[in-house]
Amino acid sequence: MDLLNNMNVSAGGMLAQSTRMKIAAENIANADSVQREGGTGPYVAKQVYFRTFTDAMGTQRVAATVREDTRTPPTAVYNPSSDLADAQGFVLMPNVNTTIENMNMREAQRSYEANMAAITTAREMATRTLDLLR
Repeated sequence: MDLLNNMNVSAGGMLAQSTRMKIAAENIANADSVQREGGTGPYVAKQVYFRTFTDAMGTQRVAATVREDTRTPPTAVYNPSSDLADAQGFVLMPNVNTTIENMNMREAQRSYEANMAAITTAREMATRTLDLLR
């Protein structure tokens, strides 16, 4: 695999991790959103799923897919004074766990930085190779 392919693989990883950071930030920002647009219920957390594929040059790459987390139910919080409370006084809150989202963001940041370091190393290797050829 040549240096350009290494850089392309790392760039794809950086794109996937930036998607992961963006979704984690969106989930954290909506952790208290009790209604979606249109008033159809609480915000539903989104999850990022990675998949690998082989590009036209035969290089393994990664891609991120974003889907709503429909398996985790919303949390019912007792708040009878809310306009959104049901007959028993419970308000449905989003299925966002901010601790997990913060950990996802930290892990994505570290993976992003690792991919950036790989690109920097590949660039330095290319520069040194060119210097040797002079």
